[in-house]
Amino acid sequence: MRKLLTVVVVTMLLASLPVHAQQTMGGGIRYKWHDGQGLLHFSDSLSAEAMKYGYDLVNDQGLVIQHVARQLNPEERAAANKLAEEEAAKRRAAQEVANAEAQMLSAYPDEDSYKISQQQQLDTIDQQMHTTQINLRSQEKALTDLLARAADIERTKSPVPKFLSDSIASQRDVVTGQRSTLQHQQALRAQTVQQQVKDLARYRQLKAAQAQGQP
Repeated sequence: MRKLLTVVVVTMLLASLPVHAQQTMGGGIRYKWHDGQGLLHFSDSLSAEAMKYGYDLVNDQGLVIQHVARQLNPEERAAANKLAEEEAAKRRAAQEVANAEAQMLSAYPDEDSYKISQQQQLDTIDQQMHTTQINLRSQEKALTDLLARAADIERTKSPVPKFLSDSIASQRDVVTGQRSTLQHQQALRAQTVQQQVKDLARYRQLKAAQAQGQP
């Protein structure tokens, strides 16, 4: 079985070599490698040790035709695959950024048009905030009315009905939710303003590079 494997490996390696390299070998092939102690070995056949540590294919003139790296263990293969995937992801991300920036320059040929698009983005957030503020005032008024009804009942020394207590609790939750939404929108607007400052600076860099004919 090992002999068959050796023949298959050698055949594949020979097939992968350039034609001129195969001709230079003249039908003779040897292997050289360093073992775990760093000692150099030569052999006419491919051994398991050579495959373990990596080896060179040598022709009849003693010239190295091809180097074959050592075999990786499962952990090393997994690490190599992970690293390759990470590098590929970085390249994809960089390409996506480059594509987005190219589209931005195409969509906004001058700074004024770019600033208009940024302001439109802020206007959208402002409109959402305005709607939330109107809703919040309405819900706060509804809560105030419920609390006033409860206070009137308590002044008569009567217990507040359960349905009214439940309505007050539910309305408080609504008001809390609206306030939370408004706070989120306000934070989003602040973050958007900060990001737009960075984006505008980047836009100016790209336009300057474009003006100088840089890729």
